Amino acid sequence: MEALKNDRAIEKLLVGKDAEGSIKKIIGMAKDKKIPLQYVEKSALDRLADGGAHQGIVAYISSYQYYEVEELIQIAKEKGEDPFLIVLDGIEDPHNLGAIMRTADGAGAHGIIIPKRRAVGITETVAKAAAGAVEYIPVAKVSNIAQTLDRLKDMGLWVAACDMDGREYDKADLKGSLAIVVGAEGQGISRLVKEKCDFIISIPMAGKISSLNASNAAAILMYEVRRQRKG
Repeated sequence: MEALKNDRAIEKLLVGKDAEGSIKKIIGMAKDKKIPLQYVEKSALDRLADGGAHQGIVAYISSYQYYEVEELIQIAKEKGEDPFLIVLDGIEDPHNLGAIMRTADGAGAHGIIIPKRRAVGITETVAKAAAGAVEYIPVAKVSNIAQTLDRLKDMGLWVAACDMDGREYDKADLKGSLAIVVGAEGQGISRLVKEKCDFIISIPMAGKISSLNASNAAAILMYEVRRQRKG
């Protein structure tokens, strides 16, 4: 539905013959946009979804078009806002990336930056986990995260690393042009990337576990930025 709303290039829709509920609304939108519809048995959708939950409908969609870093900054400028970006240093779990995209859209971030190597890109699983946000939150894919942080600083952004040995996030100044770096599951932010950051922020842990899941940590920090921006 979000792909249709955002005029994403859709080749065709395969719909279960017993479609009902919100799928009928999707069918109506597709007909209005003259997108080909094909009605099929549930078994056909099961095969296409490869074991995943398809909810009775499958779309053939063009591959994701990544953005340039400069385009993310331009999006913020066009909104009259200070740039707010999320930089992911090696996230490999597609569900984490999808969840981060969903939160980034809700918290008002202008885009996400991911590395080309040793990290997940925009896949079907990511798109599903993002629950529609993949159509709205732009993602840039870069060759070198450390060098990209230098570029962001040259463009006037402060860069904050999310790590265990920093200032508590709610006591840090997160207003203004900002990029927040979140590390990979398990190993966290790489040494070189951490050295490129202007300051470090941490999330205090009161229990026995020393850190949060990457998408949970990112969500807390993104909404703290939103809180501070709203005053």
